Amino acid sequence: MRFTGTKDYVATDDLKVAVNAAVVLERPLLIKGEPGTGKTVLAEEVARALGAPLIAWHIKSTSKAQQGLYEYDAVSRLRDSQLGDPRVSDIGNYIRRGKLWEAFASTERPVLLIDEIDKADIEFPNDLLLELDRMEFHVYETGETVKAARRPIVIITSNNEKELPDAFLRRCFFHYIAFPDRETMEKIVDVHFPDIKQRLVEEALKMFFEIRDVPGLKKKPSTSELLDWLKLLLNEDIGPETLRERDPRKLIPPLHGALLKNEQDVHLFERLAFLNRRGS
Repeated sequence: MRFTGTKDYVATDDLKVAVNAAVVLERPLLIKGEPGTGKTVLAEEVARALGAPLIAWHIKSTSKAQQGLYEYDAVSRLRDSQLGDPRVSDIGNYIRRGKLWEAFASTERPVLLIDEIDKADIEFPNDLLLELDRMEFHVYETGETVKAARRPIVIITSNNEKELPDAFLRRCFFHYIAFPDRETMEKIVDVHFPDIKQRLVEEALKMFFEIRDVPGLKKKPSTSELLDWLKLLLNEDIGPETLRERDPRKLIPPLHGALLKNEQDVHLFERLAFLNRRGS
């Protein structure tokens, strides 16, 4: 089982090496990078490339590690017992499997995505150490031990919102997805818009990278936002000539709402346009 990329996902050589190393070592692959660099999509494409089922666990601020294993619905059991429901005799009827249990029970070797692990409480990663190491856990209510039929390929993403514990990091193979350079970005655009005119791509990428280089920008536009912007440019039939225009009164790009996502950055471009007008 080797990951070599897919026709829908442009993977750099170092990313392919990282995926395959994690598979060989049977370690979780911890992926970091700017939002919009394809961390979550990577798990989907690895599953597709290897012909493996994908089991995704999207982490929220309220997520607990126990939810990934199982949850015991004691309230429902109590209610059913009051109603005389015969199911109460089997406590297993009130055990809800979590995503790790689903992955462990899979007959095919699955890809398990633990997405945005840094959203949860700081103790969340440590609470999963034993289960990810041993690929098993104990269900106290039923007395059974759940073991992985086949060790899943675990991909964990993080947006670096908080530091992860050292004990957790030691058990992972780490890779940082660097922001794509212009050449890689051209390949990504070509995958999503195979019939787009090259002149439009050239001007759009030139403006896109110029925006990212503006000092003081609070949120730099990401790859996914570039693709949204290109889709809008095509839909509105905006040509490369419009993007090439360097009128100082029009520093804000057309359809900038796809690229600039907060009022501070819009005001920054408006101030730059005002200063350029005064200087002209």
